[in-house]
Amino acid sequence: MLPQELIRKKRDGDVLDAEEIAFFVKGLADGSVTEGQVSALAMAVFFKGLTVDERVSLTLAMRDSGDVLDWSDVEAPVLDKHSTGGVGDNVSLMLAPALAACGAAVPMISGRGLGHTGGTLDKFDSIPGYQTQPDNALFKKVVKEVGCAVIGQTGNLAPADKRFYAIRDVTATVESIDLITASILSKKLAAGLQGLVLDVKWGTGAFMASLEEARALAESLVLVANGAGLKTTALLTDMNEPLASAAGNAVEMQNAVDFLKGTAVDNRLWDVTVAQGGELLASGGIAATADAGADMMREAFDSGKAAEKFAQMVHALGGPADFMEKTELYLAKAPVVAPIYPEHDGVVTGVDARAVGVAVVALGGGRRAAADIIDPSVGLTDLAGVGNTVDADAPLAIVHAKSEEDAEAAAVAVRNAYAVGAAIDVVDHPSVVDRIAP
Repeated sequence: MLPQELIRKKRDGDVLDAEEIAFFVKGLADGSVTEGQVSALAMAVFFKGLTVDERVSLTLAMRDSGDVLDWSDVEAPVLDKHSTGGVGDNVSLMLAPALAACGAAVPMISGRGLGHTGGTLDKFDSIPGYQTQPDNALFKKVVKEVGCAVIGQTGNLAPADKRFYAIRDVTATVESIDLITASILSKKLAAGLQGLVLDVKWGTGAFMASLEEARALAESLVLVANGAGLKTTALLTDMNEPLASAAGNAVEMQNAVDFLKGTAVDNRLWDVTVAQGGELLASGGIAATADAGADMMREAFDSGKAAEKFAQMVHALGGPADFMEKTELYLAKAPVVAPIYPEHDGVVTGVDARAVGVAVVALGGGRRAAADIIDPSVGLTDLAGVGNTVDADAPLAIVHAKSEEDAEAAAVAVRNAYAVGAAIDVVDHPSVVDRIAP
Protein backbone atom coordinates (compact mmCIF):
# COMPACT_ATOMS: atom_id res chain seq x y z
CA MET A 1 0.00 0.00 0.00
CA LEU A 2 1.43 3.40 -0.99
CA PRO A 3 0.59 6.63 0.88
CA GLN A 4 0.48 8.62 -2.37
CA GLU A 5 -2.18 6.33 -3.80
CA LEU A 6 -4.39 6.86 -0.74
CA ILE A 7 -3.88 10.62 -1.09
CA ARG A 8 -4.85 10.41 -4.77
CA LYS A 9 -7.94 8.37 -3.90
CA LYS A 10 -9.17 10.90 -1.34
CA ARG A 11 -8.20 13.83 -3.58
CA ASP A 12 -10.54 12.43 -6.21
CA GLY A 13 -13.37 12.13 -3.70
CA ASP A 14 -13.33 8.37 -3.24
CA VAL A 15 -13.91 6.57 0.07
CA LEU A 16 -11.00 5.08 2.03
CA ASP A 17 -11.68 1.76 3.72
CA ALA A 18 -10.74 0.93 7.33
CA GLU A 19 -7.60 -0.94 6.28
CA GLU A 20 -6.32 1.99 4.22
CA ILE A 21 -6.98 4.45 7.03
CA ALA A 22 -5.26 2.16 9.56
CA PHE A 23 -2.23 1.96 7.26
CA PHE A 24 -2.00 5.74 7.03
CA VAL A 25 -2.41 6.21 10.80
CA LYS A 26 0.30 3.63 11.47
CA GLY A 27 2.56 5.70 9.22
CA LEU A 28 1.63 8.79 11.23
CA ALA A 29 2.66 7.09 14.45
CA ASP A 30 5.91 5.48 13.28
CA GLY A 31 7.01 8.27 10.94
CA SER A 32 6.95 6.21 7.76
CA VAL A 33 4.48 8.67 6.22
CA THR A 34 6.19 12.00 5.54
CA GLU A 35 4.98 15.41 6.68
CA GLY A 36 4.29 16.30 3.05
CA GLN A 37 2.09 13.24 2.64
CA VAL A 38 0.24 13.91 5.90
CA SER A 39 -0.44 17.53 4.93
CA ALA A 40 -1.58 16.43 1.46
CA LEU A 41 -4.08 13.98 2.90
CA ALA A 42 -5.28 16.57 5.42
CA MET A 43 -5.91 19.06 2.60
CA ALA A 44 -7.71 16.41 0.54
CA VAL A 45 -9.95 15.64 3.53
CA PHE A 46 -10.48 19.37 4.11
CA PHE A 47 -11.94 19.77 0.61
CA LYS A 48 -13.51 16.36 -0.03
CA GLY A 49 -14.61 15.38 3.48
CA LEU A 50 -15.00 12.00 5.13
CA THR A 51 -18.01 9.72 5.36
CA VAL A 52 -19.25 8.68 8.81
CA ASP A 53 -17.58 5.28 8.38
CA GLU A 54 -14.30 6.97 7.46
CA ARG A 55 -14.50 9.24 10.49
CA VAL A 56 -15.15 6.25 12.76
CA SER A 57 -12.23 4.33 11.23
CA LEU A 58 -9.87 7.30 11.60
CA THR A 59 -10.94 7.83 15.21
CA LEU A 60 -10.45 4.19 16.16
CA ALA A 61 -7.11 3.92 14.35
CA MET A 62 -5.76 6.99 16.16
CA ARG A 63 -7.09 5.66 19.46
CA ASP A 64 -5.22 2.41 18.88
CA SER A 65 -1.96 4.15 17.90
CA GLY A 66 -0.97 4.19 21.59
CA ASP A 67 -2.15 3.11 25.02
CA VAL A 68 -5.82 2.57 25.82
CA LEU A 69 -6.59 2.87 29.54
CA ASP A 70 -8.27 -0.14 31.15
CA TRP A 71 -10.78 0.48 33.95
CA SER A 72 -12.13 -3.08 34.12
CA ASP A 73 -11.25 -3.24 37.83
CA VAL A 74 -13.47 -0.22 38.56
CA GLU A 75 -17.08 -1.15 39.32
CA ALA A 76 -18.57 2.31 38.73
CA PRO A 77 -19.45 3.66 35.25
CA VAL A 78 -16.44 5.52 33.79
CA LEU A 79 -17.60 8.95 32.62
CA ASP A 80 -16.08 12.21 31.35
CA LYS A 81 -16.83 15.40 29.43
CA HIS A 82 -15.20 17.50 26.75
CA SER A 83 -15.65 21.21 26.20
CA THR A 84 -14.70 22.97 22.98
CA GLY A 85 -13.38 25.83 25.11
CA GLY A 86 -14.51 29.19 26.35
CA VAL A 87 -13.91 32.02 28.82
CA GLY A 88 -14.69 31.50 32.51
CA ASP A 89 -15.47 27.85 31.79
CA ASN A 90 -14.44 26.10 35.01
CA VAL A 91 -17.22 23.48 34.84
CA SER A 92 -14.77 20.57 35.14
CA LEU A 93 -13.72 21.68 38.62
CA MET A 94 -17.23 21.15 39.99
CA LEU A 95 -18.49 18.48 37.61
CA ALA A 96 -15.90 15.79 38.36
CA PRO A 97 -16.38 15.70 42.17
CA ALA A 98 -20.17 15.96 41.87
CA LEU A 99 -20.25 12.97 39.52
CA ALA A 100 -18.01 11.04 41.90
CA ALA A 101 -20.39 11.90 44.75
CA CYS A 102 -23.19 10.36 42.66
CA GLY A 103 -21.32 7.07 42.20
CA ALA A 104 -19.43 7.57 38.93
CA ALA A 105 -15.72 7.09 38.23
CA VAL A 106 -14.29 10.17 36.51
CA PRO A 107 -10.78 9.92 35.01
CA MET A 108 -10.84 13.46 33.61
CA ILE A 109 -7.92 14.08 31.27
CA SER A 110 -7.83 17.81 30.62
CA GLY A 111 -5.74 20.35 28.74
CA ARG A 112 -4.05 23.70 29.14
CA GLY A 113 -5.19 27.05 27.83
CA LEU A 114 -5.47 27.45 24.06
CA GLY A 115 -5.55 30.92 22.56
CA HIS A 116 -8.03 33.09 24.46
CA THR A 117 -9.60 30.14 26.31
CA GLY A 118 -8.58 29.04 29.78
CA GLY A 119 -7.17 25.60 30.57
CA THR A 120 -8.35 23.29 33.36
CA LEU A 121 -4.80 22.17 34.16
CA ASP A 122 -3.61 25.76 34.51
CA LYS A 123 -6.34 26.31 37.10
CA PHE A 124 -5.24 23.24 39.09
CA ASP A 125 -1.60 24.38 38.89
CA SER A 126 -2.65 27.27 41.14
CA ILE A 127 -3.05 24.76 44.01
CA PRO A 128 0.33 24.24 45.76
CA GLY A 129 1.53 20.64 45.45
CA TYR A 130 -1.29 19.42 43.19
CA GLN A 131 0.09 16.96 40.62
CA THR A 132 -1.44 17.55 37.19
CA GLN A 133 0.92 14.98 35.64
CA PRO A 134 0.92 11.95 37.97
CA ASP A 135 2.04 8.55 36.78
CA ASN A 136 -0.61 6.06 35.70
CA ALA A 137 -0.43 4.16 39.00
CA LEU A 138 -1.33 7.24 41.08
CA PHE A 139 -3.95 8.33 38.55
CA LYS A 140 -5.73 4.99 38.75
CA LYS A 141 -5.38 4.82 42.54
CA VAL A 142 -7.06 8.21 43.01
CA VAL A 143 -9.89 7.39 40.59
CA LYS A 144 -10.56 4.10 42.38
CA GLU A 145 -10.34 5.47 45.92
CA VAL A 146 -11.82 8.97 45.55
CA GLY A 147 -13.93 8.55 42.42
CA CYS A 148 -12.36 11.32 40.34
CA ALA A 149 -9.00 12.71 39.25
CA VAL A 150 -8.46 15.74 37.02
CA ILE A 151 -5.06 15.51 35.36
CA GLY A 152 -3.19 16.11 32.09
CA GLN A 153 -2.68 13.67 29.23
CA THR A 154 -0.74 10.67 30.47
CA GLY A 155 1.70 8.31 28.84
CA ASN A 156 1.20 7.40 25.23
CA LEU A 157 -2.43 8.29 24.50
CA ALA A 158 -3.27 8.71 20.79
CA PRO A 159 0.25 9.70 19.62
CA ALA A 160 -0.85 9.63 15.97
CA ASP A 161 -3.29 12.42 16.71
CA LYS A 162 -0.56 14.49 18.34
CA ARG A 163 1.54 14.40 15.17
CA PHE A 164 -1.47 14.85 12.88
CA TYR A 165 -2.64 17.92 14.79
CA ALA A 166 0.83 19.52 14.78
CA ILE A 167 0.97 19.20 10.99
CA ARG A 168 -2.60 20.43 10.52
CA ASP A 169 -1.79 23.43 12.70
CA VAL A 170 0.79 24.71 10.19
CA THR A 171 -1.01 23.69 6.98
CA ALA A 172 -4.33 25.57 7.40
CA THR A 173 -6.36 22.37 7.86
CA VAL A 174 -7.34 22.67 11.54
CA GLU A 175 -10.90 23.79 10.76
CA SER A 176 -12.04 20.52 9.17
CA ILE A 177 -15.00 19.24 11.23
CA ASP A 178 -14.16 15.67 10.15
CA LEU A 179 -10.59 15.95 11.46
CA ILE A 180 -11.60 17.86 14.61
CA THR A 181 -14.06 15.06 15.36
CA ALA A 182 -11.44 12.32 15.06
CA SER A 183 -8.89 14.32 17.05
CA ILE A 184 -11.17 14.96 20.03
CA LEU A 185 -12.70 11.50 20.16
CA SER A 186 -9.51 9.46 19.65
CA LYS A 187 -8.16 10.82 22.94
CA LYS A 188 -11.45 10.30 24.79
CA LEU A 189 -11.73 6.73 23.51
CA ALA A 190 -8.11 6.08 24.54
CA ALA A 191 -9.10 7.12 28.07
CA GLY A 192 -11.32 4.02 28.26
CA LEU A 193 -14.60 5.84 28.86
CA GLN A 194 -18.09 4.33 28.96
CA GLY A 195 -20.00 7.60 28.73
CA LEU A 196 -19.19 11.07 27.41
CA VAL A 197 -20.96 14.42 27.27
CA LEU A 198 -19.75 17.11 24.88
CA ASP A 199 -20.10 20.80 25.65
CA VAL A 200 -20.02 22.44 22.22
CA LYS A 201 -19.99 26.19 22.60
CA TRP A 202 -21.00 28.96 20.25
CA GLY A 203 -20.71 32.74 20.43
CA THR A 204 -18.20 35.54 20.80
CA GLY A 205 -15.92 33.56 23.11
CA ALA A 206 -16.14 30.20 21.31
CA PHE A 207 -14.12 28.74 18.46
CA MET A 208 -17.44 28.16 16.69
CA ALA A 209 -18.87 31.66 16.31
CA SER A 210 -22.29 30.64 14.99
CA LEU A 211 -24.87 28.25 16.39
CA GLU A 212 -25.01 26.51 13.00
CA GLU A 213 -21.27 25.76 13.07
CA ALA A 214 -21.50 24.46 16.63
CA ARG A 215 -24.47 22.27 15.76
CA ALA A 216 -22.63 20.75 12.78
CA LEU A 217 -19.64 19.88 14.99
CA ALA A 218 -21.85 18.49 17.77
CA GLU A 219 -23.78 16.28 15.36
CA SER A 220 -20.55 14.94 13.88
CA LEU A 221 -19.05 14.22 17.29
CA VAL A 222 -22.16 12.45 18.59
CA LEU A 223 -22.57 10.40 15.42
CA VAL A 224 -18.94 9.25 15.34
CA ALA A 225 -18.57 8.66 19.08
CA ASN A 226 -21.60 6.40 19.19
CA GLY A 227 -20.47 4.73 15.97
CA ALA A 228 -17.17 3.97 17.72
CA GLY A 229 -19.02 2.40 20.67
CA LEU A 230 -18.91 5.28 23.17
CA LYS A 231 -22.31 6.39 24.48
CA THR A 232 -22.29 10.14 23.89
CA THR A 233 -24.61 13.14 23.89
CA ALA A 234 -23.82 16.82 23.32
CA LEU A 235 -25.11 20.09 24.70
CA LEU A 236 -24.95 23.31 22.70
CA THR A 237 -24.12 26.06 25.18
CA ASP A 238 -23.88 29.83 24.95
CA MET A 239 -20.48 31.56 25.06
CA ASN A 240 -21.60 35.09 24.19
CA GLU A 241 -20.37 36.13 27.63
CA PRO A 242 -18.01 34.51 30.17
CA LEU A 243 -19.62 31.49 31.81
CA ALA A 244 -18.38 32.21 35.32
CA SER A 245 -18.03 35.66 36.88
CA ALA A 246 -14.26 35.06 37.02
CA ALA A 247 -11.64 34.54 34.32
CA GLY A 248 -8.10 33.56 35.18
CA ASN A 249 -6.55 30.69 37.10
CA ALA A 250 -6.45 31.18 40.88
CA VAL A 251 -9.54 33.41 40.59
CA GLU A 252 -11.47 30.66 38.76
CA MET A 253 -10.30 28.13 41.34
CA GLN A 254 -11.65 30.40 44.10
CA ASN A 255 -14.87 30.76 42.09
CA ALA A 256 -15.16 26.95 41.92
CA VAL A 257 -14.56 26.55 45.66
CA ASP A 258 -17.24 29.16 46.39
CA PHE A 259 -19.59 27.25 44.05
CA LEU A 260 -18.88 23.92 45.78
CA LYS A 261 -19.38 25.46 49.23
CA GLY A 262 -22.56 27.19 48.08
CA THR A 263 -21.31 30.61 49.21
CA ALA A 264 -21.47 32.18 45.72
CA VAL A 265 -22.93 30.42 42.68
CA ASP A 266 -23.12 31.89 39.17
CA ASN A 267 -26.50 31.00 37.67
CA ARG A 268 -25.33 30.24 34.12
CA LEU A 269 -22.45 28.15 35.46
CA TRP A 270 -24.87 26.21 37.66
CA ASP A 271 -27.20 25.49 34.74
CA VAL A 272 -24.45 24.17 32.46
CA THR A 273 -22.75 22.08 35.17
CA VAL A 274 -25.99 20.45 36.35
CA ALA A 275 -27.11 19.76 32.76
CA GLN A 276 -23.81 18.09 31.84
CA GLY A 277 -23.87 15.98 34.99
CA GLY A 278 -27.45 14.91 34.35
CA GLU A 279 -26.54 13.74 30.86
CA LEU A 280 -23.59 11.73 32.12
CA LEU A 281 -25.43 10.08 35.00
CA ALA A 282 -28.11 8.96 32.53
CA SER A 283 -25.48 7.70 30.05
CA GLY A 284 -23.82 5.70 32.82
CA GLY A 285 -27.08 4.17 34.00
CA ILE A 286 -26.83 5.81 37.42
CA ALA A 287 -29.95 7.87 36.70
CA ALA A 288 -32.99 6.81 34.68
CA THR A 289 -33.10 10.07 32.72
CA ALA A 290 -31.03 13.23 32.28
CA ASP A 291 -33.60 15.13 34.35
CA ALA A 292 -33.28 12.62 37.17
CA GLY A 293 -29.49 12.89 36.87
CA ALA A 294 -29.73 16.67 37.13
CA ASP A 295 -31.66 16.24 40.39
CA MET A 296 -28.87 14.00 41.70
CA MET A 297 -26.31 16.65 40.77
CA ARG A 298 -28.23 19.33 42.67
CA GLU A 299 -28.33 17.08 45.73
CA ALA A 300 -24.56 16.40 45.47
CA PHE A 301 -23.90 20.14 45.59
CA ASP A 302 -26.55 21.06 48.15
CA SER A 303 -25.49 18.29 50.56
CA GLY A 304 -21.81 19.25 50.43
CA LYS A 305 -20.80 15.80 49.12
CA ALA A 306 -19.32 17.26 45.92
CA ALA A 307 -17.18 19.64 48.01
CA GLU A 308 -15.98 16.68 50.11
CA LYS A 309 -14.95 14.75 46.99
CA PHE A 310 -13.09 17.78 45.63
CA ALA A 311 -11.14 18.13 48.89
CA GLN A 312 -10.28 14.41 48.86
CA MET A 313 -9.09 14.58 45.23
CA VAL A 314 -6.90 17.65 45.85
CA HIS A 315 -5.20 16.00 48.84
CA ALA A 316 -4.80 12.62 47.08
CA LEU A 317 -3.00 14.35 44.22
CA GLY A 318 -0.58 16.20 46.47
CA GLY A 319 -2.48 19.35 47.42
CA PRO A 320 -3.12 20.65 50.95
CA ALA A 321 -5.45 18.58 53.14
CA ASP A 322 -7.19 21.76 54.32
CA PHE A 323 -7.44 23.45 50.91
CA MET A 324 -11.21 23.83 51.05
CA GLU A 325 -11.11 25.36 54.54
CA LYS A 326 -8.19 27.72 53.86
CA THR A 327 -8.42 28.30 50.11
CA GLU A 328 -7.53 31.98 50.29
CA LEU A 329 -4.30 31.21 52.16
CA TYR A 330 -3.08 28.89 49.42
CA LEU A 331 -4.07 30.70 46.22
CA ALA A 332 -1.72 33.37 44.88
CA LYS A 333 -2.90 36.99 45.19
CA ALA A 334 -2.12 39.72 42.67
CA PRO A 335 -0.52 42.88 44.12
CA VAL A 336 -2.91 45.21 42.28
CA VAL A 337 -6.69 44.75 42.64
CA ALA A 338 -8.93 47.46 41.23
CA PRO A 339 -12.51 47.94 39.93
CA ILE A 340 -13.14 48.69 36.26
CA TYR A 341 -16.02 51.13 35.94
CA PRO A 342 -17.98 51.73 32.73
CA GLU A 343 -17.59 54.95 30.75
CA HIS A 344 -21.29 55.65 31.31
CA ASP A 345 -24.14 54.19 33.39
CA GLY A 346 -26.48 51.64 31.87
CA VAL A 347 -27.22 47.98 31.39
CA VAL A 348 -24.84 45.40 29.88
CA THR A 349 -26.33 44.59 26.47
CA GLY A 350 -23.49 42.43 25.15
CA VAL A 351 -20.00 41.10 25.87
CA ASP A 352 -17.20 40.15 23.50
CA ALA A 353 -16.15 37.13 25.55
CA ARG A 354 -13.11 36.51 23.36
CA ALA A 355 -11.83 40.02 24.12
CA VAL A 356 -12.25 39.33 27.84
CA GLY A 357 -10.20 36.15 27.43
CA VAL A 358 -7.51 38.00 25.49
CA ALA A 359 -7.35 40.61 28.29
CA VAL A 360 -6.63 37.81 30.79
CA VAL A 361 -3.87 36.45 28.54
CA ALA A 362 -2.36 39.96 28.31
CA LEU A 363 -2.34 40.17 32.12
CA GLY A 364 -0.19 37.01 32.19
CA GLY A 365 -3.01 34.56 32.86
CA GLY A 366 -2.50 32.77 29.53
CA ARG A 367 0.26 32.05 27.04
CA ARG A 368 1.40 34.10 24.06
CA ALA A 369 3.88 31.32 23.27
CA ALA A 370 3.86 27.65 24.32
CA ALA A 371 6.85 28.12 26.63
CA ASP A 372 5.36 31.07 28.54
CA ILE A 373 4.96 30.71 32.30
CA ILE A 374 1.50 31.64 33.58
CA ASP A 375 0.97 33.96 36.54
CA PRO A 376 -1.79 32.18 38.49
CA SER A 377 -2.72 35.28 40.50
CA VAL A 378 -3.92 37.55 37.68
CA GLY A 379 -7.34 37.71 36.07
CA LEU A 380 -10.77 39.27 36.31
CA THR A 381 -13.49 38.75 38.91
CA ASP A 382 -17.01 40.04 39.47
CA LEU A 383 -17.55 40.15 35.71
CA ALA A 384 -20.89 41.80 35.00
CA GLY A 385 -23.28 39.65 32.98
CA VAL A 386 -25.68 40.58 30.21
CA GLY A 387 -28.64 42.39 31.78
CA ASN A 388 -26.66 43.65 34.81
CA THR A 389 -26.76 47.35 35.66
CA VAL A 390 -23.31 49.00 35.73
CA ASP A 391 -22.50 52.46 37.08
CA ALA A 392 -20.21 54.31 39.48
CA ASP A 393 -21.12 51.83 42.24
CA ALA A 394 -21.34 48.65 40.12
CA PRO A 395 -18.19 47.98 38.05
CA LEU A 396 -17.86 45.95 34.86
CA ALA A 397 -15.25 43.79 36.62
CA ILE A 398 -12.44 43.79 39.15
CA VAL A 399 -8.96 43.39 37.70
CA HIS A 400 -6.19 41.43 39.46
CA ALA A 401 -2.85 42.49 38.00
CA LYS A 402 0.87 42.43 38.74
CA SER A 403 1.29 46.17 38.05
CA GLU A 404 -0.71 49.39 37.77
CA GLU A 405 0.23 49.56 34.10
CA ASP A 406 -1.19 46.09 33.42
CA ALA A 407 -4.34 46.95 35.35
CA GLU A 408 -4.89 50.09 33.29
CA ALA A 409 -4.38 48.19 30.01
CA ALA A 410 -6.86 45.52 31.14
CA ALA A 411 -9.39 48.20 32.08
CA VAL A 412 -9.26 49.62 28.55
CA ALA A 413 -9.66 46.14 27.05
CA VAL A 414 -12.60 45.25 29.29
CA ARG A 415 -14.43 48.52 28.58
CA ASN A 416 -13.99 47.86 24.87
CA ALA A 417 -15.34 44.32 25.31
CA TYR A 418 -18.57 45.49 26.95
CA ALA A 419 -21.58 47.08 25.28
CA VAL A 420 -23.57 49.23 27.73
CA GLY A 421 -26.97 50.57 26.77
CA ALA A 422 -30.63 50.40 27.73
CA ALA A 423 -32.45 47.35 29.11
CA ILE A 424 -34.65 47.17 26.01
CA ASP A 425 -31.53 46.35 23.95
CA VAL A 426 -30.63 43.22 25.95
CA VAL A 427 -30.68 39.96 23.99
CA ASP A 428 -30.45 37.13 26.50
CA HIS A 429 -29.52 33.59 25.45
CA PRO A 430 -30.33 30.42 27.43
CA SER A 431 -27.22 28.81 28.90
CA VAL A 432 -28.04 25.46 27.29
CA VAL A 433 -29.42 26.04 23.79
CA ASP A 434 -30.02 22.47 22.62
CA ARG A 435 -29.25 18.80 23.17
CA ILE A 436 -27.86 16.50 20.47
CA ALA A 437 -28.49 12.79 21.01
CA PRO A 438 -27.69 9.73 18.85
